[in-house]
Amino acid sequence: MRIDIITVVPELLESPLSHSIVGRAIKKGLVEIHVHNLRRYGKGPRLQVDDYSYGGDAGMVLMVEPVYNMIQELKSERQYDEIIYMSPDGEVFNQGIANELSLKENIILLCGHYKGIDHRIREHLVTREISVGDYVLSGGEIPAAIVADALVRLIPGAITDETSALSDCFQDGMLSAPIYTRPAEFNGWKVPEVLLSGNPKLIRDWQDEQAMERTKQLRPKLLDE
Repeated sequence: MRIDIITVVPELLESPLSHSIVGRAIKKGLVEIHVHNLRRYGKGPRLQVDDYSYGGDAGMVLMVEPVYNMIQELKSERQYDEIIYMSPDGEVFNQGIANELSLKENIILLCGHYKGIDHRIREHLVTREISVGDYVLSGGEIPAAIVADALVRLIPGAITDETSALSDCFQDGMLSAPIYTRPAEFNGWKVPEVLLSGNPKLIRDWQDEQAMERTKQLRPKLLDE
């Protein structure tokens, strides 16, 4: 899998993509992640890639030309399954979308910044728009890192125990059951006896019941969906 990220602030992505599961997956050759500085296509001494919006609204807008040129450069080298704009008004990212995108071969993540991007980019270049929540951030870099992380951990070999990803929250449409580790008792707080029983069926039944109960209490809308 290859992920290309277009941004005006590449420094924001250096640490999230260099460590932990994502960093190890890159070193193993399981995924390629390339961060591209949009200012390579900027103009003038300041390498300008933004301008004031028509209509007089406050805030700067990323211009269509540099984004178009960078996407065309990338598309001349390979075919992309998706060109995704990280947008606060896109479809809300969830585990189902992560599962779907993890099966793609090549994707582009376009990070907005300032006020956003020229709408013609969204009309003619972008194939999908994704949001990480109903709030506004300074740019799309952190959302892009979130999406990249969620996809990479689903790639076979990225996690040592691949069954771990299959038992994550949301994989079966519910929250996960509570989890515990040693010691079995600390400060008078005990691990549920069933988890110490060594009986796989009893443990699984308990986990299913707990997952359902926690979902009902904390995220009931998941059950409706």
